[in-house]
Amino acid sequence: METRTVMQREQEEQSSQMSHSMQLSSQIKKKTFTSSDEEASYSDFYPIIPADLMSVKEILNMDNFPRHRTWDILKETLAADEEYIREKWTMFGNEAEKFELGVIRSQHVLRTRVDRLALRRQAEKKASAHMKYLERLSHKAPDFPIPLRAHTVWEGMMVKLSCIVQGCPPPKVTWYKDGLPLRMSDQPWNYSLQQKFGLNTLEIRRCSPDDAGEYKVVAKSPLGEAMTFGTLVVNSYQGAVAGSEHSQTRARVQEEAQFGITFPTTWVKEGDILTLQCTFTSALLSSQQDVSWFRDGIQLHQSSNVDINTVDNKASITLRAAHKEYEGVYTARLRTYDEIQEHSAFVYVQDASAAVLGGPASPLAVQVSDINKDYVFLTWQPPSADGSSPVQGYYVERYEVGQGDWVRCNVHIQKMCYYPVFGLKEGTQYQFRVRAVNKAGAGRPSKATEPVLTGDPLEHTRTMVVKVDRGRKITITKDELEGQVKAPLPPTDVHACEVSDTYVVLSWTEPEPRGREPLTFYVERSFAGKSSWELASLDTVVNSPRFPVFDLVKGKQYCFRVRSINKYGVSDPSEPSQPISLGKPLAVPAPPHSALAFRDTDTSVLLQWQEPKEKDDILGYYLYYSESGKQDWKTVNNKPITQTRFTVHGLKTGREYVFRVKSVSRAGNSNYSDESQPILVKSAIHVPSAPSAIALLLCTGSEMVLGWRAPAYNGGDPARGYYLDQREKGMETWREVNVKPAKERQYKVCSLTSGNFYQFRVFAANMAGVGKPSEASEAFLCEKWTMPEPGCPYDVEVREVRNGSLVLLWAAPLYEGRSPVTGYLLEISQGDKSEDWTALTENPICDTHYKVSGLEAGQTYRLRVSAVNEAGVGCASLPTEPVTAQTQPGTENIKIGVDDDGFIFLGYEANEINDESKFLWGKNYTEPIDAARARAETKENRSLLTFTDPSEKDLGLYTVEMSDNPNLSSSYDFTAEDLERLKELSWQVRNPLIALKSGWQVEVSETGAVRLWLQTESLSNNAELRLIFNDREISSTPHRKINFDKAKGLVEILFDPLSPEDQGSYTAQLRDGRAKNQFTLVFVDQKFRQTLALADKNRRDQQRKCGPYFQEFLSWSVNEDCELIIKCKVTNTNKDTSLKWFKEGNVVTQAVYDQTSGVCTLTISQVTKKEAGSYRAVVSDGRGEDVSTLELLDDEYDKLLQQLSKQCALSASPLRIQSTAEGVMIYCSLKYYISYLKSSWYYGERRIDQEARMKPGSSMEKVWIEICNPTENDKGKYTLEMFDGKQTHKRYLELSGQALAEALLEHQRLKQAAIAEKNRGKVTKGLPDVVAIMEGKSLCLTCFIDGEPAPEIFWLRNDKEIVDQNKFTVTKEPKCSTITIHNVSVEDSGKYSIFVRNKYGSETVDVTVSVYKYGEKPPANAVDMS
Repeated sequence: METRTVMQREQEEQSSQMSHSMQLSSQIKKKTFTSSDEEASYSDFYPIIPADLMSVKEILNMDNFPRHRTWDILKETLAADEEYIREKWTMFGNEAEKFELGVIRSQHVLRTRVDRLALRRQAEKKASAHMKYLERLSHKAPDFPIPLRAHTVWEGMMVKLSCIVQGCPPPKVTWYKDGLPLRMSDQPWNYSLQQKFGLNTLEIRRCSPDDAGEYKVVAKSPLGEAMTFGTLVVNSYQGAVAGSEHSQTRARVQEEAQFGITFPTTWVKEGDILTLQCTFTSALLSSQQDVSWFRDGIQLHQSSNVDINTVDNKASITLRAAHKEYEGVYTARLRTYDEIQEHSAFVYVQDASAAVLGGPASPLAVQVSDINKDYVFLTWQPPSADGSSPVQGYYVERYEVGQGDWVRCNVHIQKMCYYPVFGLKEGTQYQFRVRAVNKAGAGRPSKATEPVLTGDPLEHTRTMVVKVDRGRKITITKDELEGQVKAPLPPTDVHACEVSDTYVVLSWTEPEPRGREPLTFYVERSFAGKSSWELASLDTVVNSPRFPVFDLVKGKQYCFRVRSINKYGVSDPSEPSQPISLGKPLAVPAPPHSALAFRDTDTSVLLQWQEPKEKDDILGYYLYYSESGKQDWKTVNNKPITQTRFTVHGLKTGREYVFRVKSVSRAGNSNYSDESQPILVKSAIHVPSAPSAIALLLCTGSEMVLGWRAPAYNGGDPARGYYLDQREKGMETWREVNVKPAKERQYKVCSLTSGNFYQFRVFAANMAGVGKPSEASEAFLCEKWTMPEPGCPYDVEVREVRNGSLVLLWAAPLYEGRSPVTGYLLEISQGDKSEDWTALTENPICDTHYKVSGLEAGQTYRLRVSAVNEAGVGCASLPTEPVTAQTQPGTENIKIGVDDDGFIFLGYEANEINDESKFLWGKNYTEPIDAARARAETKENRSLLTFTDPSEKDLGLYTVEMSDNPNLSSSYDFTAEDLERLKELSWQVRNPLIALKSGWQVEVSETGAVRLWLQTESLSNNAELRLIFNDREISSTPHRKINFDKAKGLVEILFDPLSPEDQGSYTAQLRDGRAKNQFTLVFVDQKFRQTLALADKNRRDQQRKCGPYFQEFLSWSVNEDCELIIKCKVTNTNKDTSLKWFKEGNVVTQAVYDQTSGVCTLTISQVTKKEAGSYRAVVSDGRGEDVSTLELLDDEYDKLLQQLSKQCALSASPLRIQSTAEGVMIYCSLKYYISYLKSSWYYGERRIDQEARMKPGSSMEKVWIEICNPTENDKGKYTLEMFDGKQTHKRYLELSGQALAEALLEHQRLKQAAIAEKNRGKVTKGLPDVVAIMEGKSLCLTCFIDGEPAPEIFWLRNDKEIVDQNKFTVTKEPKCSTITIHNVSVEDSGKYSIFVRNKYGSETVDVTVSVYKYGEKPPANAVDMS
């Protein structure tokens, strides 16, 4: 029943709604689908028939319905499909009509809901803004109207600590105990914290002494901070009271970390890895692990280029590739219990090496904006360094992520720092970068942008998400609602969104409705006032409502219009834009002015400047510096600075610098500003730090004498005085002690009350002002001192700290006690705070200074001193500050020497000095320097203590220290040995000798001129020279010229020519100020005669060289082929010059003359005795003649043979084996062998002479030894020694094993072959080659035969045996055979042969018989037998 009732109610509601919609008025506010947050598009009111009763077609057919072009196009589109729609209506009939009505009804309901949601959002927005306004009116900083109060409870009781906090917005409340955050998790059973309506309550259920202490509540909000305190005292039943003092004395279980070693100002090259690291005093607590890093106030997070690490007590950040965009102030932030600590330092990113020599640096800060489907807009900042020439413009490059290489976007250089990139692919990721260009070429690329995705930036506006009941959502797109739109509408609002002096970027609004099909656009242009339109986009497909136009003419105005295109067609053109023309070129900004530099630190300077008047387009500033007077300008920053002041780091202490500034804009960099005034880099003066270690030195009952330690940091100016405050113990108010500053670190305070306790504090003052006060001293009792022991020494200071040693100084106590002070005891403690004191000396020392040695280098120590008298040891002084036994870099020691005037001095050089620094000299640490015996003089950073007349009175320990930095100190013990050594050196300085570099030298030139010269050290222009020759002073004459070069210290005498009258002694007397010396040359006897002869020879040679002459005289050499080469070389020849060779007066024609090089060579391939003799070469022409002679006789010929023997021996091959019929031959091959080369053979260590079995021998090309009838006993080592007259050359052969066996086998074979050759049948003599005989005569041919056994004999005619006994008669004897041819005829002509043989072999000898007739002549080559 209930279900039916509900359904009936829903039906009634629907019918009621339908009837209500039919009664709607025809005059209602029109709402389109997108009008929920907009005004009506076309008119304020439209007559509308209820949408749930009419179709779209009926609406379009209404005559009185106001028409917009959109509806006309829709109507035309529907008319085109009218036939199809009519068939559709016929097919579906009433059901289709009902469905359409349902859709329209749903649209109407949806519009109503959307309008309601829009109104609701507007109302909520206004309500939220009003609430925020009320909140701002009610904002209030945190405050405690009811603070915490102190409580005292018994141990074991419960206590509640309460306070009320107010503030808007509500502040965050934190509880602390004794300065540490209160952790509820430590004792959850005992602590309970409640916060309700501003009331904050801490309940401690069961108090213990550990709960006692000071409790603090801190309230923080963006408007400020407030805090309140309360003390909890817990009384113990054992009689003790536990209070805040007890709690405060408890040590923390775990110390929180603080900054320890931090990163300094850093320089890194572009593209390199940058790592910054902080080291903390201890391991980070769990609450401190989140160390944050910032750059210019923006927090950095872990990324692909940023690596942040926090491990133990270190935190670091690493940039894998440093870019200019990363330059700035880097900050590490550490959270502690009470505050947030920060450390900051500037990181400079320097330019990387130029891509081309003289090329510009890389631009920076490339930004992408106005991202569309095929268009983006880029901006960037110019580089600080132009390179060798000014930057002319920029190239823009793009990279399609994941594909291809970098592609240049612009053909022509873009001068401004912005550029529209067109023609991109839709839905593609791109990266962009920029290169600067100057005359040298394109520089390094900038850092690439992050990948950007091209797409429609208005895509989100075409989609709407509507929330309906029960959390459901309906997503509606305009494409779904505009499905019936086919032919596109024209765009609207065509205008220029970017205007440059080289291009214009057009922008327009897409048509509404756009339709479902993708749109592209045509851009047309026309001169302003003209009606002729041309296509501006040409073949370019324009996908987004942005289009850059580059080819415009300056000074002309253009109008533009756009058409929409889809697959159905092209729209009408849009309304023309307003006239558009190219803009004026952006001018570079004006340079800044009034650059001022101020002192900051030892390595930095604060630079300020004034910005130019026109500053709207300025992006920042680039800074440059140079040492004064050098004009060597260097860039400070590579990322523009937006402020007008900057601290320049990395400067050198004591150098003077000037600075200048450039303005930076999109149009480029300005000119340089005027240079700042030069500034010397040194620390600015600050007030000194607080003094420390206040000690009571003496008390008389109404007066106290106080001493204290100087400030650790004087602020760059020495402390000029001290001020004291005093107060009685327990009082809060301090009272001034002295109005005038105390000059010393000791002061007597008067008018005190005996028996009272007093506390004191001290202020130090310098030129910058008064510094902070010291910590309050302990409470001193004002009571007259009467103890027998002495008081404490004071002014305990450390000097001359070195590796393993230091010097301790102190002042005697003001109170001596019952008796005078007899000595001092020294104690030392290792470590910063250790109280484990060890005596340094076994016995007291009398001086008030002591050198402590034997320390461990790098270790930290503290020292103190106690005075001793007869009554005992007094109280110890205050310990020194911790000092590390380590030599600091740049530490100098006192050096002793003698100056240019011969005075003995002590010198000391300080590496750190300023205008107020003074060198303080002393003797034995206490005595002043006697001005009558020594004077101190300072030049720049060096001080000299010069002794007037040093003697034994001046011996002792001398010390020096800097007035503003006692850590710079040194000492020197001036001993008697030093005095003796330096007095000798002083005499040499005061009586100097001119140092000699080179004594008298004699030189003869090629022309025969003679030069005598000597050289000393460089002399001044006032130097004088006297030349003495044989006891009389000489000067320059025509044949003797004297030169004196003072700068080089050169004295020379030139003789041209040298004559016998010039023989004698020459003395040069030199004087230069106090320095003098003299040098003598004895130029007589053989030395003079040799020089004179050489001069004459050179003079003759000079005359000889007027015509052709021998540049190289005849000489011989032996080459590697053991050939004798005799050659010479002539020069200064011409075409008429002849060169002839002679030997013993006979002309030698074998010499080869090369006229080009002038070399003439005679080569003798084999030297014999006939080559010995006198060789002579003559070169001559019309200008003269020159002769060269070579005597190849006697010793020279022996020398030739020795050299030839050596070369022959060097050409010897290794020993080889050759078997013969007689035995085995060991031989060595040479180029050729001469008898001068003595050869010897050795078997083992035994020399082989001529023997029966072993026979040495030689030929022109071989040396050998033959072993006859060899056996196995002949194996061993054989050595050939060849002596060439100077050296012995050896060759070795080991005759054994396989080599010996093969040699013996070959010997046997050859031996048998020799026997066979000896015994074989053979013809020894007899037959000529050709014989001739006249016809009719008889011919007798005889041959002699040999062989054993006797050979067989056969006669042949034409290779056939002769058997005719009538015609031929043959006789055969053992050693002879004859054939006779009777009555020869022409037919008997032919070849006749004798053939002999036995068992060892055979031989055939041929003869040709020629028969001629009577009257004929026999053949010319035949033997006539007629």
